[in-house]
Amino acid sequence: MNKAEEFLKIEKDKYGNVYIAITYAINNISPFLDENTLKSRKYVSKVHILKKYMELIDAALSELNKSGFLGMFKNDKYTDLIKEYKNENLDTLIQLEKCSKCQCLNCTANCKFDSCLGCKDNSRIVSCDHKKINVTKHDSFTLSLTNNRTGEDDNYVVLSTLQDVELDNKYIIIQNIMNKEKFILHYYPGISEDTYGEITDPEEFDFIVSTFQSIDET
Repeated sequence: MNKAEEFLKIEKDKYGNVYIAITYAINNISPFLDENTLKSRKYVSKVHILKKYMELIDAALSELNKSGFLGMFKNDKYTDLIKEYKNENLDTLIQLEKCSKCQCLNCTANCKFDSCLGCKDNSRIVSCDHKKINVTKHDSFTLSLTNNRTGEDDNYVVLSTLQDVELDNKYIIIQNIMNKEKFILHYYPGISEDTYGEITDPEEFDFIVSTFQSIDET
């Protein structure tokens, strides 16, 4: 197996599983959701990009098989087009991979949460009780916040965000990149800027801690 064929088969295996999971889910949930709700799902609106990627991979593999030994001289021709398309749509392909593992994928509940409309890039909902709380994990969500003690900016990685629809509150759990100290704050997403606040209710704070820990341990 030459390098071009190896690359194409790895991509086909990886994204083929994502495509199967998403198309299977769409077929399952379509009869139970109205059109507007269905279209609001990220994976529904973007699955055509993945479909084309799979078609390009299949076409390239077919051409490689036809050309046989001579195909090794055309490897770049087959892989360059695939890599170019992937690079142009990398953010979408990464997000669709997240969608394929998201709790929203096969959900047909009458959703009160933000769901896909509140989802950041490279994120997925890892837990949802369909009544009160859901938890989103992020792979590339970072913040720069001013340290009140030093007056300097500290950088944080966002470990998780949570939404409590009963209290109509959102929370964010962050970790200082340098000293690994964690903070749990109220989270107020804005159009141009997000803001944060201290949680003053001990029971509310403990509930968010226990919810996050239960997910973090799984």
